[in-house]
Amino acid sequence: MSETAPAIELKGISKAFGPVQANKDISIRVIPGTIHGIIGENGAGKSTLMSILYGFYKADAGEIWIRGQKTEIPDSQAAISAGIGMVFQHFKLVQNFTVLENIVLGAEDSGLLRPSLARARRELEQLSKEYELNVEPDAKIEDIGVGMQQRVEILKALYRKAEILILDEPTGVLTPAEADHLFRILANLKAEGKTIILITHKLREIMEITDTVSVMRRGEMTATVKTAETSPPELAELMVGRKVLLRVEKAPATVGETVLEVRDLRVNDDKGVERLKGVSFDIKAGEILGIAGVAGNGQSELLEVLGGMRAATGTVRMNGQEIDLTGTKSDGQSRRARGIAHVPEDRQREGLIMEFHAWENCAFGYHKDEKFGSAFLNNAAMKDDMAGKMERFDVRPPDPNLAAKSFSGGNQQKIVLAREIERSPDLLLVGQPTRGVDIGAIEFIHQQIVALRDQGKAILLVSVELDEIMGLSDRIAVMFDGQLMGERLPGDTDETELGLLMAGVTDTSGDHDFRKVEANLAHAGRE
Repeated sequence: MSETAPAIELKGISKAFGPVQANKDISIRVIPGTIHGIIGENGAGKSTLMSILYGFYKADAGEIWIRGQKTEIPDSQAAISAGIGMVFQHFKLVQNFTVLENIVLGAEDSGLLRPSLARARRELEQLSKEYELNVEPDAKIEDIGVGMQQRVEILKALYRKAEILILDEPTGVLTPAEADHLFRILANLKAEGKTIILITHKLREIMEITDTVSVMRRGEMTATVKTAETSPPELAELMVGRKVLLRVEKAPATVGETVLEVRDLRVNDDKGVERLKGVSFDIKAGEILGIAGVAGNGQSELLEVLGGMRAATGTVRMNGQEIDLTGTKSDGQSRRARGIAHVPEDRQREGLIMEFHAWENCAFGYHKDEKFGSAFLNNAAMKDDMAGKMERFDVRPPDPNLAAKSFSGGNQQKIVLAREIERSPDLLLVGQPTRGVDIGAIEFIHQQIVALRDQGKAILLVSVELDEIMGLSDRIAVMFDGQLMGERLPGDTDETELGLLMAGVTDTSGDHDFRKVEANLAHAGRE
């Protein structure tokens, strides 16, 4: 085997699922000891390609070469034996097992568990020191934060002697501080000769951490370039096939009267745990208030209360009139009557009925509108209405009769946005507006939100994407553990300060112990 042989070489990989060609004649070379990024829109074929490499799928055609040797990978065990490890976007950990037990699980020396655990403890200590992957071996997974859980997944792969590590959207659930720490870990792994494949949709991360980047579009490989020789606009154009505006363009806000007043809002979940702890804020006409925070810190409950999906205590006023929060009248219909529209965080579970037609989905909640009929619903009017919305919101394919499940995630999101925005609400509640959405659709969705704000409407934006919060918001509030930690103007803050607030650190001046940040996050996750 040549010393210069690629760590991985895929030759002519093709894979189809029925009529859908997920991968088409893909070839790629990954140099040993480098970080190789793979980017592309949803459905571009990235995950399918990596699933073939890790043995989840078998290619219809093509070859896999590992370190100069042609290799058959029929299953994940064969991939592990070939020195490949994969850290999935959704971690594969047993929540009530300890860190040590999770690392050993499936890699025991024999039927006797105690010797396996003893050896694993020694190796874990060595790996933790070598790669800055400090973890507490006896801590239960359910008691540690997501950043620490991700390190456990990396340690699992290293314990199994992985020389090639695939990471799928690794920063999707991390604070900026945790993401920075992950990048230091990846740099350490690279320095020790490990090869890393990074799948991400965040161009900033590609530019920051990778050596080489491959771009996929519609199941094909469109380009592989050295990261130092490209730029985010160029990569975005390669992904989408046209120039994409990566920065949100908006004029300064023209602020009007107060639209929404929230005072001392409190919510307990089904187990009696307090999820909102006295939240208070205002939103004025013509402005976007962005709520930043790691998922699970009360943002979802806030949207559910304001959208009429959950009871609460406290006071909420809309255009000066108090809203009932007891749950007896706090339904979506009464909220819409008050001029509140809601784009929920989970479009498939809360925003759409996937088996229903697009035209039916676009009428949900507004079916009592006079233009849709009085005694009987006018289906033809609903279809015409949907056809117009599809044209204006660039929904593809523009067919009102298709079921919601037949559209891509980005087009599903456009259907929900069209339904809510075109009602010209006084207040738009929008949660994770671009989650799982292609970069081209992100540009369009951002433009629609800004246009609504420029019409003098109030917008409450909840997003875990700090780039989105910074780009869209006129004011930013940060939530941690059910409380608002502070409010900032986008021009007066940065991601470092917001990241500390997201981790519960209110003193954002000076240096901070990363372990304290993690401890705060883990505590919030347990409550």
